Amino acid sequence: MLNHKQAAVLAAQDQQLTKKLAEMKSFLERRIRQQEEEVNSLRSFLEVVDSLLAERSFRPVEITSATPAAAPRVSKPSPTASDSIPIMTIDGVRIAVIAMDQSGLHVIPEPDVRLDANSPPLRSFLVGKVLEPMQAKDKEAASTGAIPPESMLSYNLEQEGERLKAIHIQNYGDDRRLLELKNAIRWTLRRMYEKTGGKK
Repeated sequence: MLNHKQAAVLAAQDQQLTKKLAEMKSFLERRIRQQEEEVNSLRSFLEVVDSLLAERSFRPVEITSATPAAAPRVSKPSPTASDSIPIMTIDGVRIAVIAMDQSGLHVIPEPDVRLDANSPPLRSFLVGKVLEPMQAKDKEAASTGAIPPESMLSYNLEQEGERLKAIHIQNYGDDRRLLELKNAIRWTLRRMYEKTGGKK
């Protein structure tokens, strides 16, 4: 039979083991959260890479002549010409279209697709992390005279109740920023589609 001293030692060892197990549990839970966040980030990066590859796959290849002086100049599309790009899910479901015209860039969801205008991918990411920083950068450039005030980026979210009807972006800027917007919009709408159940 254990005496009082031996019982106290065993109780102390048991308490120490319990503490170590609790610390190990906390460590494992923290590592799992970190790994899940990393996986989500990698998936997002993969989608961007897929989008860039898809755009490059459909981009015509310009073949240069062996004699550059004789090569004809390739004219850029007229700014009045409209253009549209479908936004598809990974499974091939068409959820919206990006339409571009002289007035700017317009994102129009498909009629049978319901997207929540208050969802975090739209408000926190597209607006908070992409559009507002671009707008702030343009305002700073306009204040220094680098660009005229009428060339600053502006945007408008058109909604009906909580349903997103359209996104309008004016003065989106150069090709680099246009590509950044296209990728951000594509990622945002895919996430919105996943979160809101998609089709009505």
